[in-house]
Amino acid sequence: MAVMLDLRQAVVQKMIGSDQNGLREMIEGSIGAQEAALPGLGVAFELIWKNIDQSKQNELITVLENALKSSSAAPRAK
Repeated sequence: MAVMLDLRQAVVQKMIGSDQNGLREMIEGSIGAQEAALPGLGVAFELIWKNIDQSKQNELITVLENALKSSSAAPRAK
């Protein structure tokens, strides 16, 4: 678990001080990039999730659900 905490802290430290453009660049640069970028997106999502109310969480879940339904990568039910 210490490794995960260190990774979280490293990602947060890298994001601290970034303005909105910098944060957007970090997110957009990580999407579709090598899998090594995924933990950073996970930490960013965790920060977002912890700092929004339940209605916004529900909205995000709906967006995710709809994206999965429309994704060609999603496994199809038989």
